[in-house]
Amino acid sequence: MSDTTLEALLRRDRIVVAAALVFVAVLAWAYLLCLGAQMGMSDVPAPGDASVEMPGMDMSGMDMSGMDMGASMAPSLRAWAPADFAFIFTMWAVMMVGMMTPSVTPMVLLYALVGRKARKDGKAFAPTGWFFAGYLLVWVLFSVLATILQWLMASMALLTPAMATASAKVGGVVLIAAGIYQWTPLKGACLRQCQTPIAFLTSHGGFRSDPFGALRLGLEHGIYCLGCCWALMALLFVGGVMNIAWIGGIAILVLLEKTVPAGQLIARCSGALLAAAGIWLLFTG
Repeated sequence: MSDTTLEALLRRDRIVVAAALVFVAVLAWAYLLCLGAQMGMSDVPAPGDASVEMPGMDMSGMDMSGMDMGASMAPSLRAWAPADFAFIFTMWAVMMVGMMTPSVTPMVLLYALVGRKARKDGKAFAPTGWFFAGYLLVWVLFSVLATILQWLMASMALLTPAMATASAKVGGVVLIAAGIYQWTPLKGACLRQCQTPIAFLTSHGGFRSDPFGALRLGLEHGIYCLGCCWALMALLFVGGVMNIAWIGGIAILVLLEKTVPAGQLIARCSGALLAAAGIWLLFTG
């Protein structure tokens, strides 16, 4: 195979893989936008707004007259049905796909590139797909935990109908905790693995052509990514799990941290701002 032919194949592979990633991300965001529109939560409703009902928060039949703001944020509860768990899990899983696919795109494209160079017979697409699947599997498992956490918070009346924390104090604590985590060595170590795809592949054995090996490598990269971003995902409970603007803002922050050379500085600056916002919320909420 000539160098010119190989270069043409590499360009084609990058286009095909990039198009597939864009397609996945667009589908996920389309789902979120449609869901947000149906729920009327693109703009977060005021706390205590009884016009929006979410799983675990049945406000029908409540006498709201004479209730103050604090009381209005403690709706009567109903037990979640299996369909509620399935709905919330699907929402979280699709949200994670939409938020994390853009930031992992450089890693996936590099994996496809290395695979094409390593295997000139052109069988790099399947291993790349397995790698991406392993990465997403980590976030699907995270979605299970997020669903359980949301159920626990709903059962304790800690969520508003907009699926945001009903207590300003709790929101402030979450903001402060997320801000502090942005400065921790663990955050920095995980972020470095996400920022340097070549270093990650080199230190983890390089391209894997077999499905299990590619899947496992994707899992390992996803774990680093989870270690980097889990605290930011917890912020969804502060601004509203289906607040589209809030989701987009967090996704952009994740993307900047991973792809901009000054990503470590961005993480620390955002951490300082989050902690400051949390302190403000504690004293004013």
